[in-house]
Amino acid sequence: MDIGGKIREIRILNGLTQEELADRSELSKGFISQLENDLTSPSISTLEDILQCLGMTINEFFSQEATQAQIVFKDEDYFEKIDEELKNKTEWIVPNAQKNIMEPIRLTLKAGGETYPDNPHEGEEFGYVLKGEITVIIGKDKHRAKAGEAFYYTPDKKHYITSKKGAEILWVSAPPSF
Repeated sequence: MDIGGKIREIRILNGLTQEELADRSELSKGFISQLENDLTSPSISTLEDILQCLGMTINEFFSQEATQAQIVFKDEDYFEKIDEELKNKTEWIVPNAQKNIMEPIRLTLKAGGETYPDNPHEGEEFGYVLKGEITVIIGKDKHRAKAGEAFYYTPDKKHYITSKKGAEILWVSAPPSF
């Protein structure tokens, strides 16, 4: 079996770049490139991490049969990334959502936490504040939202989210409509 080629195929089907997969799996882009070109082999643990980021198990990866799409996702299905420096935790609550139109995540910000500033891109972003209060910064504009409120914007300027006292939000991004 061509493990590297299959990982590349699944990564592309999920709409991820090598850099995005590397970031989510906490590996280097160079390692992902070498893996996809069969210049290196992953450990079982590393393969499991990569596959989790791609929304599948080792059994599904090595299975030759088509599997039915997962409909319900539980805590153990989520892929999470903790950024101690920015004081945030990102949970991809639908791990294989990159292949879908929408990509929902649960974002938890500690007091003084924020997201990494994202450069302008196409698409739309929506969020619902589950707990706490946030500030959505789009370019030079600041917009506050508290628990029970939603936000929606086109990310055509540099943008990020901050929280002075901490917050939890459901955040959904979607590519442009065609």
